[in-house]
Amino acid sequence: MKRNTLVELLTFWKNWHFRLLLDLTAKMKFCLRWKSMGVSVTARHQDEEVEMTRMAVQFELEDLSLRPDPEPLLTEMIHEAAYRENTVGLHRFCPTENIAKINREVLHSYLRNYYTPDRMVLAGVGVEHEHLVDCARKYLLGVQPAWGSAEAVDIDRSVAQYTGGIAKLERDMSNVSLGPTPIPELTHIMVGLESCSFLEEDFIPFAVLNMMMGGGGSFSAGGPGKGMFSRLYLNVLNRHHWMYNATSYHHSYEDTGLLCIHASADPRQVREMVEIITKEFILMGGTVDAVELERAKTQLTSMLMMNLESRPVIFEDVGRQVLATRSRKLPHELCTLIRNVKPEDVKRVASKMLRGKPAVAALGDLTDLPTYEHIQTALSSKDGRLPRTYRLFR
Repeated sequence: MKRNTLVELLTFWKNWHFRLLLDLTAKMKFCLRWKSMGVSVTARHQDEEVEMTRMAVQFELEDLSLRPDPEPLLTEMIHEAAYRENTVGLHRFCPTENIAKINREVLHSYLRNYYTPDRMVLAGVGVEHEHLVDCARKYLLGVQPAWGSAEAVDIDRSVAQYTGGIAKLERDMSNVSLGPTPIPELTHIMVGLESCSFLEEDFIPFAVLNMMMGGGGSFSAGGPGKGMFSRLYLNVLNRHHWMYNATSYHHSYEDTGLLCIHASADPRQVREMVEIITKEFILMGGTVDAVELERAKTQLTSMLMMNLESRPVIFEDVGRQVLATRSRKLPHELCTLIRNVKPEDVKRVASKMLRGKPAVAALGDLTDLPTYEHIQTALSSKDGRLPRTYRLFR
């Protein structure tokens, strides 16, 4: 029912403001609640709570299909196309037919298999390490969880297998506005190629490449740091007024990665839109201008440092890095890695990426959508052009 995203992080976070470190001992008692959270689904009178949760899941799925923003659904579809029926290609959103199958046994089985000490990280920010360790030993060790202490027996340790492919969903997008102002009918396309995992050295060059592509919507409030000089703004949105969106995304996991571009336009211009995106992919493997590279590295560094000014983000960064890599790179180490990226590094990772099969997700009116074979041919060509098609009758 849930997609195995290789490194999922469920965070229990409590922001405590206290003057004396001794108060931490009392505050740590709060953490005992998660150990017994399974109790909330064991009592008979709490069956109503499970049923209410099923209804909430059903509502969220219905809301997902009605949202004007297609990005969550397209992200799901591009993973489904890229990793057909394995690991990160499995459903992240619960299929409608599985909602009724959620019960206490299913929840306890999941908790028993995945909520084990070797899969957990206790992170703290603004507290002395030794004091946090002492409190953890006192309040978290030796506590019996509500789902039992039996050994995990059904853990999915599959390795992601990139397949490439296409996922299409024909849908009427002419009436998705939630208010009186109509939203233009758009067809949404996402094209992606396999990149690398976050454990590989090429992860940083790919992050810089993604920042260099940048992009966004056709409307922007402007201001510094908006990425208005990124390639997708300069080459796509500024030159093609009918393009409503062109945005680069980079999804990275423990053993794979996916770099993709999302584009939106009128259904009558889908073919031209796809060709523009394939051309941008081909240009990734070409010459990298020193000025645009420095701009992308500076923007990536500034985003990193600005995000780490927030204590909750630091806390989550510590937990995610230790959970995924068993260690944590400090901000200055990451900034050094970013500064060391050279034009040839970006060209090398892009050229390697372009040798793989594409993944395509398409949503909306797909009458003029090029075939998957034509998209693959365009990404294998020197100029990114789609093969010409001829029609005897229109």
